[in-house]
Amino acid sequence: MNILFATSEAAPFAKTGGLADVCSALPDSLSQLGHNVSIILPAYSQIYSAGLAIESTGKELVIPVGTKTVRGELLYSHLPDSRVTVYFVRHDDYYHRDGLYNSGGVDYPDNCERFVFFCRSVLESIRLLNLPVDLIHANDWQTGLVPAYLNILYKSKSPHKIESTLFADASEENIMSPQQLEHAHQYYDAIHTVFTIHNMRHQGRFWRWDMALTGIDWRYFTFDRMEFYNQLNLLKTGIIFSDAVTTVSPRYAQEIQTEGFGEKLQGVLRYRSDVLSGILNGIDVTHWNPETDVFLDEPYARYNTQTVFENKPKCKRALQKEFGLPELPEVPLFGIVSRFDSQKGLDLVAEIMPHFVEQYGAQLVVLGTGDHALEQRFSDLNKLFPQNISTHLTFSDAASHHVEAGCDLFFMPSRYEPCGLNQMYSHRYGTLPLVRETGGLADTVINASDETMANGTANGFSFFWGNPDDLAKATQWALYCYHHRKPEWRKMVTTAMEQDWSWNRSALRYYELYKKCLES
Repeated sequence: MNILFATSEAAPFAKTGGLADVCSALPDSLSQLGHNVSIILPAYSQIYSAGLAIESTGKELVIPVGTKTVRGELLYSHLPDSRVTVYFVRHDDYYHRDGLYNSGGVDYPDNCERFVFFCRSVLESIRLLNLPVDLIHANDWQTGLVPAYLNILYKSKSPHKIESTLFADASEENIMSPQQLEHAHQYYDAIHTVFTIHNMRHQGRFWRWDMALTGIDWRYFTFDRMEFYNQLNLLKTGIIFSDAVTTVSPRYAQEIQTEGFGEKLQGVLRYRSDVLSGILNGIDVTHWNPETDVFLDEPYARYNTQTVFENKPKCKRALQKEFGLPELPEVPLFGIVSRFDSQKGLDLVAEIMPHFVEQYGAQLVVLGTGDHALEQRFSDLNKLFPQNISTHLTFSDAASHHVEAGCDLFFMPSRYEPCGLNQMYSHRYGTLPLVRETGGLADTVINASDETMANGTANGFSFFWGNPDDLAKATQWALYCYHHRKPEWRKMVTTAMEQDWSWNRSALRYYELYKKCLES
């Protein structure tokens, strides 16, 4: 199968969050399954920091953006240790900036124009590079116009097919004949599209007059297509025009069809529910492997399911020392590694933690940055309970591995969580996650109950209502199990470590979806 991933981020070239990891790991896993996979993203200034060779394809882009014609260039490289080719759409005025989407927390005012150019370039690159493409996998609002362009302008039966003057190559003399034009349209006929929503909060909403930049007829600016409360909505556009729509966990696929999680697009998603599915993200099981982890040198220790109860206590002691806490082996140690954001529900932890410190002597290590009010709240807790709570307002890859290896329990009380990765990292390291039952957290964490502990399926703790009382009850139960149900606790640890959250598992699910699309 020939698959082109269209994305605004892909590690190690450009990254602001989990999207970049997905759009490099999934293509790599599909490639390892034998498929011909390539990636295309904007040529941000950051791509050169990856330290990989980036070369020109020699192909020039000529893209209509509103009433003007904008020229660009196609570059290429490869994912490290992979057969996956990565293409870059170069236009320095659009992409050679400090941030990918914003500067100083303020979105670039021309973001719509930047990604109109990119989406049209994705489709033009297929023809210019003579790429064999069976399916385009587009990701998030930045690529939402790709399926719309394909169906409205590029297919031979498109209602508003591109005229030859807009299908031109770099030189204006190279205008296609009618026969060449028809052949070019037919080149796209067999291409199908899958569109993945990574987070409903980010939709690419722009004022209505930006519709003119797209070059798409205004008849598509309607409530059932591209219009959203008198705005242009690129996420909605991708949802409407794609052959299949996915999101990053089965539970989140259900949740986003409801008012509480749909961000006002729940009606659109219900309308497309027949092609909507959730496929859980995977994790890099090479990078996150306690048996080979490069960050677990002494005084930390590496371990597997056979040595976890011998060596994990060494990691706990090393983590307590690293974070300046008393080295008490029997005291329950909680961990947080997170972006500080209201979504993550960390204010609930801050609310309940004094009780568990005072009543049970519990310890907590916190690693992360973000919302200043939350940073201040955890800094205050650190000052109030210096022997029990240690807050590090930073991010460190090494320290995040130390937290996963050294803690007994890991807090993830998210108000919503499309997929979540840290609960999977925690499983891998035998650290039991304590999560809110939402999105991917609900799909991956099986709550410890008498029944699930008896049948050996429990791998963590969860609670349903997003309030301090429910989190406190779940924490109380977790501490009871930690102190008084040691055999079941040890079984939960090994069960967690045996979970398969690899990208190979996810890639097989995507392949089945792609095959279904192509057969439809």
